Amino acid sequence: MTAFTRYRNDPEGTRLPIKLDSTTNGEFAPIPLAPLHHRARQLAFESAARNARRLGLTRRAFLVSACGAATTLLGMNAAYAASGRRGGYFELSDEAALDLELARSTLDRQEFIFDVQGHFVNPTGAWTRALPANAQPLRFATDRASCSSSSAPGLASLRCLGSESFIKDVFLDSDTDLVVLSFVPSTRQGEPLTIEEAAATAAIVERMEGTHRMLLHGRVNPNQEGDLDGMDELASRYRIAAWKTYTQWGPDGKGFFLDDDAGLAMIEKARKLGIRTIAVHKGLPFGPQSYEHSTCADIGRVAKRYPDVKFLVYHSGFVPGKAEAPYDSARTDGIDALVSSLRENKVKPGANVYAELGSTWRFLMRDPDSAAHALGKLFKYVGEDNVLWGTDSIWYGSPQDQIQAFRTFQISGELAAKHGYPKITPALRAKVFGRNALRAYKIEEDVLKKHLARDKLARERLAYAERADPSFLTYGPKTRREFLSLKARGG
Repeated sequence: MTAFTRYRNDPEGTRLPIKLDSTTNGEFAPIPLAPLHHRARQLAFESAARNARRLGLTRRAFLVSACGAATTLLGMNAAYAASGRRGGYFELSDEAALDLELARSTLDRQEFIFDVQGHFVNPTGAWTRALPANAQPLRFATDRASCSSSSAPGLASLRCLGSESFIKDVFLDSDTDLVVLSFVPSTRQGEPLTIEEAAATAAIVERMEGTHRMLLHGRVNPNQEGDLDGMDELASRYRIAAWKTYTQWGPDGKGFFLDDDAGLAMIEKARKLGIRTIAVHKGLPFGPQSYEHSTCADIGRVAKRYPDVKFLVYHSGFVPGKAEAPYDSARTDGIDALVSSLRENKVKPGANVYAELGSTWRFLMRDPDSAAHALGKLFKYVGEDNVLWGTDSIWYGSPQDQIQAFRTFQISGELAAKHGYPKITPALRAKVFGRNALRAYKIEEDVLKKHLARDKLARERLAYAERADPSFLTYGPKTRREFLSLKARGG
């Protein structure tokens, strides 16, 4: 069997397993790659071609292997170091590029992985038909095969964001064990994914012998009419694991702080309903309007006021396009704003505030210095037990590349010693990947000890590994034009 018949996706090997591109999650405009990123891609492709020949493999077969991922990460290391960015690096030996056993021992499944931020949309939902008069309709399809076509770039790939693709990309093509399905900000009429549709997909996963591999958020925008009252119905009809809110969003474009009247009403209702976990989008600003509400200034204030509520800071306040550096109390956004808010309100590391890495880690992968400072500050000030793994997939395709990159990332010894950052040990990595999330989300012990290892999905995963064919695609907008087109459609 040749690679052209073995691999349905990208048989010629034109896509790297570590996806380095400008894709965003649709909440902010794409940021083009810098010259060093193009250099990293070039080095990875050149090395992959050489290594594939040495091992007698096609380039596609090589890239699908653990050696392909190792080669790509080593190419990124070389490009970043050459540009002077040495604050962090992907810790793996050069031999892993050609030694499959060594590569697999470094990059393959090792930890329990609980992704607390996953997304998909309904590609045939009512929201796709409620378009502005001047908007050109997108072509959506539910055919999985069309998702692999390189002739359908950009937003056309949004047809790949349905539930079928979500299950394949997240549960088969990555090492993810559990995922929390989250929601995007929208009007009540324009939701790209409704709670009913999300629950239906969760039920598909649960039918695999009763394992609850997918948890649900209940979306609440308390500054929108009907959402506060809607919390009662969500809590009574669905197994809501936490509430998800966006403080920068509002139906009139104006956001709110968590200790404004609307925010306090939401928190009090969450306490009354007994679901005392609130996931709040902070960072990844939507734009200049209501920018202050995207910062973490209010996190420490409400965490101090409500010690019985867990506040999960989704994206950790990270601002794409702004480098993370040593903590600076004068900075009013980014991760520094989260740190300042906690310190000013005497909320100690390991308390009731958690920092989540969805989209944040995806962009930190492009800058090892920012990655080292961002992670170091979160471990130091939020707590090693309070940093949560999230990927914002499937906007970025399968999260396996994010997993492999984090599995090998290390803060340089010099930077760690200078700023008091911890080194990333296997134990700390395991906490971030999943153990910490078990403190934030309640998972039945039976699920962890019995079902995850023995359910139908686990068996399908083993069978699929023998014929794995990951697409190495990303699905979100890659250009400003695509971003604005998606935004115009309520995405």
